[in-house]
Amino acid sequence: MGEGQGGRPRIGVDGYNLALEQGTGVATYARNLTYALKDAGAAVDVLYGRNMPSSGGRRAERDLMQEIGFFDPAPGASISNVAAGAFWAMATLPTPRADEVPIRGEVVAEDFRERLPAFDRVLNVRNLFPLAFNHFHAWGRLLRVRVPNPPQVMHWTYPVPVELIGAKNIYTVHDLIPLRLPHTTLDHKRRYLKLVRTIGRRADHIVTVSEASKADILKLMDVPEDRLTNTYQAVDIRPAVDREGARADLAGGVGLPAQGYFLFFAAIEPKKNLGRLLEGYLAADVDTPLVIVGKKGWMWERELRLLPLAQRPRGPASSSPSRAAPRVIQLDYVPQSLLISLISGAKAVVFPSIYEGFGLPALEAMQLGTPVITSDTSSLPEVVGDAALLVNPYDPRAISQAIRRMDTDADLRARLAKAGPERAELFSPDRYQARLRDLYARLGAPLPNP
Repeated sequence: MGEGQGGRPRIGVDGYNLALEQGTGVATYARNLTYALKDAGAAVDVLYGRNMPSSGGRRAERDLMQEIGFFDPAPGASISNVAAGAFWAMATLPTPRADEVPIRGEVVAEDFRERLPAFDRVLNVRNLFPLAFNHFHAWGRLLRVRVPNPPQVMHWTYPVPVELIGAKNIYTVHDLIPLRLPHTTLDHKRRYLKLVRTIGRRADHIVTVSEASKADILKLMDVPEDRLTNTYQAVDIRPAVDREGARADLAGGVGLPAQGYFLFFAAIEPKKNLGRLLEGYLAADVDTPLVIVGKKGWMWERELRLLPLAQRPRGPASSSPSRAAPRVIQLDYVPQSLLISLISGAKAVVFPSIYEGFGLPALEAMQLGTPVITSDTSSLPEVVGDAALLVNPYDPRAISQAIRRMDTDADLRARLAKAGPERAELFSPDRYQARLRDLYARLGAPLPNP
């Protein structure tokens, strides 16, 4: 029980944020965790909750349809229809049991390569997560699930109301933003508090990603310190092309030269503070344009209220070509390779988020040697150290002054470009793996030596 081939420890990771359509920071965390565990010698199970109906017929046909269903973005009936009736039905349902999904290469999955986790087994419980949340809302209990040959440790990468029978269950709580900044999320706050405190009582261990989040968890979740570990996160973002290729990407993608723009990349929602960034950028009155890359989240309209003004040219072309060009370029989506080129080619990344459990965008930019302006709140100071320019994210004037300083001070940019990769090395995959080794050893599932 709990071991993979060759006696390797078997570790489970949930697929809650690994849905193939998504690209969130928590999804990056979960995916990086699977690769770190595989590199450390573990056998990795990934447990999804895809809406994949069971297929009848011969085994070969059934296996093929399971693999097809895994990569189909919307197989079978909609999850919302299932969830609508699940609220009351869960009282009579038997304990859900996972099926193994054979991934044998029959489906051409190249489009998903960058988003797939590392795995030895893919498991699935149909509509697991909607069922689990409805179960918790109805009965106030975590949904218990069975899997064949369960892992020694099931690492839930988000506070989901599920626990795996026969495994030690640990949960990563990235932050408690719904409780600390309730106006920035859509969570039902009473339910959220009940859920995280239930998980805090039931979990074998809680994992978090910064000392700032650890302090919040100790205060608000009532978790004993000996059952709480900060592993931080790993950063490992590499240019997909060489310098000339990156310049070509920039010219073709956004029509801007390297070091010729500021960059913001994150979801557009209140927590990320784009509204104050736009206010500060306009007040800075610099010639360097601002590129915004991010999908629209909730209340995005409020964050982009100043965008029409920011996209207007500032003056006639006769005064200066830069004054006739739009000041802000806004893109909902760019492919990962172009995003990396955008990050590495920016004069600076501006990330004035008002609260972060970790703040991966700032660290990714630093690893690529791009100067960073970020916030002096939550986890960000402990992550970036003195390798970034810190500002009060609630003060548009402070953001404006930082942008103006970064735009004109070449010595500052050179210092931060050098300091960033050195600081990012503290969060390298090797250091992250060492922290994971210590965690799993304490849970009785030591990973093989490197």
